[in-house]
Amino acid sequence: MNQKIPLIIITGPTAVGKTELSVRLAKEIGGEIISADSIQAYQYMDIGSAKVSVEEMQGVRHYLIDEFDPAENFNIFVFQEKAKKYVKEIYSRNKVPIVVGGTGFYIQSLLYDIDFTQEENDLTYRKELETLAAEKGNHYLHEMLECVDYKAAQDIHENNVKRVIRALEYYHQTGEKISVHNEIQREKKSPFDFKYFVLNMERNLLYKRIEKRVDNMLEQGLVDEVKMLMEMGYQRSLVSMQGIGYKEIYAFLEGELSYEEAVLELKKNTRHFAKRQLTWFRREKEVEWVNFEEFGMDKDRILAYLLEKSRNILLSK
Repeated sequence: MNQKIPLIIITGPTAVGKTELSVRLAKEIGGEIISADSIQAYQYMDIGSAKVSVEEMQGVRHYLIDEFDPAENFNIFVFQEKAKKYVKEIYSRNKVPIVVGGTGFYIQSLLYDIDFTQEENDLTYRKELETLAAEKGNHYLHEMLECVDYKAAQDIHENNVKRVIRALEYYHQTGEKISVHNEIQREKKSPFDFKYFVLNMERNLLYKRIEKRVDNMLEQGLVDEVKMLMEMGYQRSLVSMQGIGYKEIYAFLEGELSYEEAVLELKKNTRHFAKRQLTWFRREKEVEWVNFEEFGMDKDRILAYLLEKSRNILLSK
């Protein structure tokens, strides 16, 4: 019988403190980190993505950071393919793969080796949907999805246009509901011996941390970073530029929002994103919730808990 590869996942809402704890854990157990973040994979997009810096890495090797040009489409299929490859590479060197990031959909795709059955893309239909979204708004497109797949519409926020379009495309291509397909995939057993930790803290405290993070990003030069990307020719329509922090500042630089409005929008969108992340993780099976308050907000105690809970899969390594 083939031994399962050990895998540790550290996730949670944005600004909860995943980076520091994951690096400390990696140093303790000889781990290497695969990022499960949809924006940190892009080059030049450092401040707005709160990308882990070389100093923060503390010598721990990271993957899927700075690997793509912002004009490229880094998506669930690319993530899954690359992450599977990196997990095997890390394990082959007798290191422990640790997946860190807040994109739950990416984590799920790797953890359960989900088959998304990426058929040949019907670019004409996709363009048609993108045009509808631009002309009639996200809500109109979301209502289209509701008509053919009510469950998927409940699961996917109307502002997540990329996933709404994917669900509509799937139905168009196969005649089947993507929600049914995903449900079947979720029942799959993981090929990994894993521990799945969700870091969390009291909502008001998390929101204060989000506010502070946004303020820090602006002080660090987020506006200049977006200006630089614009000058490099990266269009607003790119998938990369739809990231929170980039789309709001882009709107400010193009005169659609005042600076104050852009900052308020950025903070609001980040709070809403954190809320959606928590909703996603609550639906996931086999997760261990790590609430900061239960450890007196003490990161040393949390690290000790992560080590203790990971012991079984590390012993079998």
